[in-house]
Amino acid sequence: MTTTSWNRDAVRRSATPMRRRLARVAEPYLYIAPTVILIVLIMLVPLVIGLSYAFRDIQLLDPFSGGFIGLDHFRTLWTDESFWQAMKNTVLWTFASVALQFLFGLILAQLLNRPFPGRPVIQALVFLPWAVPSFLSGLDWAWMFNPVVGPLPHWLAAVGILSSPENILSDPDLAMWGPICANVWWGIPFFAITLLAALQSIPSDMYEAAAIDGAGPWQRFTRITLPFLAPTIAITVLLRTVWVANFADLIVVMTNGGPADRTQIISSYIFTQAFRQLDFGYASAIAVVLLVLLLLYSFAILVLRQAMRIPS
Repeated sequence: MTTTSWNRDAVRRSATPMRRRLARVAEPYLYIAPTVILIVLIMLVPLVIGLSYAFRDIQLLDPFSGGFIGLDHFRTLWTDESFWQAMKNTVLWTFASVALQFLFGLILAQLLNRPFPGRPVIQALVFLPWAVPSFLSGLDWAWMFNPVVGPLPHWLAAVGILSSPENILSDPDLAMWGPICANVWWGIPFFAITLLAALQSIPSDMYEAAAIDGAGPWQRFTRITLPFLAPTIAITVLLRTVWVANFADLIVVMTNGGPADRTQIISSYIFTQAFRQLDFGYASAIAVVLLVLLLLYSFAILVLRQAMRIPS
């Protein structure tokens, strides 16, 4: 064997382990590559295109639109009274919906965590609203608030909340509470399911030891239940807040933002500008503002959770 042939064989033998090492390193990335490609195509590409629309004049009824206009949409937003009204409505809509959903979801989770006859049936009934499509839920609640075909105005008048049976969805001062009630009913199962799962993971020995030491129900709840539920509460409240702020289905179906924009939230305002006014550029600018606000909120919640050192 010549020296040249021997050198070639040595290079081949040394290259083979290197290829194997590279294959082992690249193997996990090859497995996740289809998922990454799908995420890029389905999420990132539309996101980038949508962000670009915020700086362009995109109006479907104007064949000469499409040019770059810079920050003009954001300057218009600054003086848009409907946008600022939608911003105020979004704060009320999100805070009231999430707070009430969490409160009733926690109460239901506590009740369902105790054994009683027929608990599986009651659990199925409690979780049933989560299976109802939001569009159908909005229609049902709109009918129930209608004094002609629905019972709610008559019940509210009977207990003295309303002076007479009337549709609160047509009252500018009360209209927002109609979609909020529908959203609370529809979203309670989310908190009930997640908090019930967290409650069932708490060791029962801790409650027994606390009871032996003389701790009452309130002390057991504040010293044992809440600390164990804290990580779940932080994540569920964060997710649900982002979800509700983007959730315009019920408002579009029940009130369409009226009367006089008193139920218009930012996400429904985006829908109005994009699919009714056909101004995709302005709608994208509003969506960018909502995206930034939700990112800041999420970042603040995560920083607060880290600062409180909630155990994971």
